[in-house]
Amino acid sequence: MAATTVTDSGGMRIITEVIPATDPRAAQLASSSGPPTPAVSSFQVKGFRRAQPKALGTIHIFTGIIHVCFGIILTASQYSSPSLPVVSGVLFWLGLLLLVSGSLLVESEKRDSILLVKTCCIVNMGVILSTLVATLVHTTAITRNIPGCENKPYYLKPDWCFDAENKMVSNGLDSIFIIFSLLEFCAAVAALAFGYDAIKQHDYTRMVRGPCCLPEP
Repeated sequence: MAATTVTDSGGMRIITEVIPATDPRAAQLASSSGPPTPAVSSFQVKGFRRAQPKALGTIHIFTGIIHVCFGIILTASQYSSPSLPVVSGVLFWLGLLLLVSGSLLVESEKRDSILLVKTCCIVNMGVILSTLVATLVHTTAITRNIPGCENKPYYLKPDWCFDAENKMVSNGLDSIFIIFSLLEFCAAVAALAFGYDAIKQHDYTRMVRGPCCLPEP
């Protein structure tokens, strides 16, 4: 026998019915409140694909390779007097993070997985924060002197410190990386926005499918 409880609250009448596990309606309720079908999940992932994750991933992979390559070159060339970007290692850890993010975005174009979309959102949040830090690092490097040319008492600067072209080249590289950081930031924001929308639809679908109206006995 099913136990029914009637409660009046705030002008509303709430009817709660407890049914035993042997009742056929219990099996129907359990089946209807299960996870979304693959077709529903695929529909939600298609919403994420409106952001063109493959194109965004290609941008991240391309810029990530550039960061790593320049990180190796600058580290080797500035071994004795490393600049701020080299000391911070921003070219390496941001480059590797971009490679991971780009690979996940490209993979999300091939697979209908809401879990992969969530992973992309988490990684792209890290990309957003990292690009902001990288922009700050490169901007600070522009305002500083070339490594080894600091103003120190009783210290004779090398002749190349007085060559304005060296500082122009250094500032030019930092400016290019700032532009790359802004591009990566925009791509990560787009991926995060569309990914969040897909996750929100997924959670809403699960919430709607959870409650079930029991059939009349």
